[in-house]
Amino acid sequence: MNLKNKVVAFGTVALFLSCATNPFTGKKTLALVPNSQIFPTAFAQYDQFLTENKVVKGTADANLVKNVGQKIAVAAERWLDANGYQGYLKDYKWEYNLVDDKTVNAWCMPGGKIVVYTGILPIANGEAGLAAIMGHEVSHALANHGQQRMSADMVQQVGALAGNVAIKDQQTLNIFNQAYGVGTQVGVLLPFSRSHESEADEIGLYLMAIAGYDPIEAADLWRRMSAQSGGQAPPEFLSTHPSNETRIRQIEALAPKAKEEARKFGVTSFKG
Repeated sequence: MNLKNKVVAFGTVALFLSCATNPFTGKKTLALVPNSQIFPTAFAQYDQFLTENKVVKGTADANLVKNVGQKIAVAAERWLDANGYQGYLKDYKWEYNLVDDKTVNAWCMPGGKIVVYTGILPIANGEAGLAAIMGHEVSHALANHGQQRMSADMVQQVGALAGNVAIKDQQTLNIFNQAYGVGTQVGVLLPFSRSHESEADEIGLYLMAIAGYDPIEAADLWRRMSAQSGGQAPPEFLSTHPSNETRIRQIEALAPKAKEEARKFGVTSFKG
């Protein structure tokens, strides 16, 4: 077997053997790197980040971040247990920290390590807005989006390697590398990233509703986010995220369904 065929064969076998199921969508997802490898690395990186940044402790805002985060995590466990995924969170080690930073951002690492920057709190504008933010970020971790992105990058690299092995003419190879790089970025990786954002939006609505928060607050959050950005954003097809308008429209359509799901868990009132 020549090198080209070996590369193709390896890629095919790896894809076949390395799939996981997203519990929230039922879809098969790429899992070329197992969580047993990803989580310890993520936990170490999180701990390192905390030592290098100013963590806010003991304030009302810091306590709110922890309380909302815990409610979202409990909602996730309730949903997973009720839908046949008992034990799904056994390797997650939830941690919620507020960091003193003017950046308008929040994130959740694989395995449940969460950071909220103080800069996003004015846009959250209260507990329900914070729940929308944290529900979204937690959903990335629950759906293993980090694992999928790592796997997609590996597949892209295998494709590039296969092309470089197969193409002997240097001029043709240069054209291939340029077209492949742009094509996979705009046509595959960016849409892949946008789909993750939309998926995290949807899952986050269900989690915040089960936790007792009005999911329509997420739409208001993105209106405030849009106003804060001043409309400065790249075209959607060149962005890792859906446009604010797209997100608001999707959230408004999904919010009633999220409330309906929450009622299955006995939640009948929603904090706004």
